Amino acid sequence: MTSHDPISLTTVSAGFIQDWLDALKSRCTPQAMASLLERSGLQTIPMVPTQRVTLKEIATLYQLAAAETGDEMMGLWSRPIRPRALQHLLTVQREASSLVSALFRFSTFWNLLLDDFRLELRNSYEEVELSLIPCSPDTEPQRFGHMLILKLAHGLLSWLGGSETSVKEIRFAFARPHFAADYAVVFPCPVAFGAQHTSILFDPRHFDRPITRSPAEASVFLQRAPLDWIFTSSRAHTNSLRVRAFLYGATWQSCQLPDAAHALKMTPRTLNRRLKEEGTSFQDIKDALRRDIAIRALQQGTDSIEQIAFDTGFSAPSNFHRAFHKWTNRTPGSYRL
Repeated sequence: MTSHDPISLTTVSAGFIQDWLDALKSRCTPQAMASLLERSGLQTIPMVPTQRVTLKEIATLYQLAAAETGDEMMGLWSRPIRPRALQHLLTVQREASSLVSALFRFSTFWNLLLDDFRLELRNSYEEVELSLIPCSPDTEPQRFGHMLILKLAHGLLSWLGGSETSVKEIRFAFARPHFAADYAVVFPCPVAFGAQHTSILFDPRHFDRPITRSPAEASVFLQRAPLDWIFTSSRAHTNSLRVRAFLYGATWQSCQLPDAAHALKMTPRTLNRRLKEEGTSFQDIKDALRRDIAIRALQQGTDSIEQIAFDTGFSAPSNFHRAFHKWTNRTPGSYRL
């Protein structure tokens, strides 16, 4: 269906990054904020929850904002994180003797910088848990900030070990948000909400890989951040992502529920039920893939809207226009770079 890799095509809802945008406003003038959004390819007017944000837009905003605000965590924590802090973190991580040691160094590093939370590492035979503990009972969790620091821990361990590190579970100390489904493309595991503390849990049996990263590789990692680690490459931890992965390799004519069920070795009825339990449906997943393929093609700007409509399975451009506006609350033309 598409030659693009699954990760680069993935999008998240506008609601997923709204806490980040709100935090950024505390570090920017309105003019600077508008400039950051425009150069990142995002709208300067308030976004509605149905709008989509691409990996490229997130990475561009991250890189621009971290450099121009003088805060590498872009307002997500009460104290600004000064430039080059993450570079020092990578140096400390590379010199660790093991992945468990690297995670300990990660927690120690952030405990020197953060005022509102402390990181606590619990290491046992059964699991390794890294938790964010508020320094005051009145401290409210910043949803994007909590996600980002857990993902940074996971991303660094994956990079140090040479492949994506397995995660047992993510727990967030905030209520389930309306964009909860977006966490499935960030973390390769179940995600729970309303926990006592935000935490990431690992199986220590996956921590036996050696650390062999060079300074040159660390430099590339920093230059590309967060392109290489913000979204997970796993597609096995939810049925909806397994269906989406199947659809990548199919044609529109064969993209039917029975075909997906057969590929996933279950009956159509069982697949339908499991997707419903995840709050989605086969058609929703199919439409989301068509939407993301269309967004990528529109941003690349090489194909006409008529060609993109045909490539995403529409018989007429007018049908594509209506569906695209329903999916994103924007016109196809507004995604042209």
